[in-house]
Amino acid sequence: MSHPDTIVAAATPPGRGGVGVVRLSGPKVPELAAILIGELPAARHATLSRFLDSAGNPIDIGLALFFPGPHSYTGEHVLELQGHGGPVLTESLVARCVELGARRARAGEFTERAFLNDKIDLAQAEAVADLIDAGSRDAARAAMRSLQGEFSTMVQGLTDALIDLRTYVEAAIDFPEEEVDFLGDRELHERLAGVREHFDGVMAAASQGRLLRDGITVVLAGRPNAGKSSLLNRLAGYDAAIVTAVPGTTRDVLREHIDVDGLPLHVLDTAGLRESADEVEREGVRRAAAEMARADRVLFVIDTSSDPEGAAFREERERLPADVPVTLVFNKIDLNAGLPLADTVSGPPRIHVSAASGQGLDLLRAHLKDSVSFQTAGTGSISARRRHLEALARARACVETAAAELGERRAGELVAEELRAAQRALEEITGVFSADDLLGRIFGSFCIGK
Repeated sequence: MSHPDTIVAAATPPGRGGVGVVRLSGPKVPELAAILIGELPAARHATLSRFLDSAGNPIDIGLALFFPGPHSYTGEHVLELQGHGGPVLTESLVARCVELGARRARAGEFTERAFLNDKIDLAQAEAVADLIDAGSRDAARAAMRSLQGEFSTMVQGLTDALIDLRTYVEAAIDFPEEEVDFLGDRELHERLAGVREHFDGVMAAASQGRLLRDGITVVLAGRPNAGKSSLLNRLAGYDAAIVTAVPGTTRDVLREHIDVDGLPLHVLDTAGLRESADEVEREGVRRAAAEMARADRVLFVIDTSSDPEGAAFREERERLPADVPVTLVFNKIDLNAGLPLADTVSGPPRIHVSAASGQGLDLLRAHLKDSVSFQTAGTGSISARRRHLEALARARACVETAAAELGERRAGELVAEELRAAQRALEEITGVFSADDLLGRIFGSFCIGK
């Protein structure tokens, strides 16, 4: 797919730096290079060049690299100008290219052109953004594996299996006069069961990939002075929140991003839950309730030294969101002085910790990983997004419906239609089938110049 216009953007972040890179892509690149640097550089050879303004004076001096299409990142002619990393110099080069007929690139437009020109599929394109945004080495390695096509290969394997099943079922529909009942054939049922097992494996890998990329959001809730801010500081490894003996010290929501063995943990410290005449504190409690409703898990922190039976949780239970799982964190066990702890058999899971000493924090971290079935990232981890999981779930549901139709009514047309719908859902992941608005949302989230 060719584009009539040539785009330009700075490919390095704004601000001062050692090197500033300006990237161009499109059909006018050879013409612009001849004007801007006096010649078209040899393909894939770094050439020391002067970057000229309209009067022939040098804007900057640096390296020019030319990548002729289709053997380039975008599949088009690409020129990279590597100059000094001053923001004025970089903007002057971009403005000069616009003056010569290029236009400023939209966010993600270089990678979008790579996708539209079949250099990468949509899952790989998203992995580019995931690699840039990776918050840990494990996440970066997983994104690189997806960029290299491992996730796409998994999805393609599922798609191929569905195509084989569709071929078998549609052949049975086209030749109904055959004496053999192909739709009642045991082999077909076994192959369908095999596809369902294949789905389980891919969905498990994608679920781990989504956790590795997005992590989970955990809200610390509880009564004032239960030790929520101290627990946040202990998890973060530094004093992220102010801690005092004065009830109601925390009034707004504090957010910290923590890495737990590769699992991104978004921890929110909130105002203590209580009735108050203070308008600011009431707003803090309202915000705490709103964040709990959006959380993946609530850690309800209890002061064990004064409330060993967890009465605070029973009294506040009605104010907690019903559909968000809760873990009771009995804090200050170093001050418990032998008081009996609450029952650990019934009710929500309970962890006993001391934010002051760090005792029990390893158990809390392990509990959080176990709560979402997170496995420490290994060599096979991939990067996946929520939309990938949703597409896999839709495809899996279609396969389940196909199996039901086959078992109950042997309705070949309905089985084939469900298998076709499953295939279409999988093709959304790699972009074989994709809506324009989806592409706009995906590439609009990229940085300019990528």
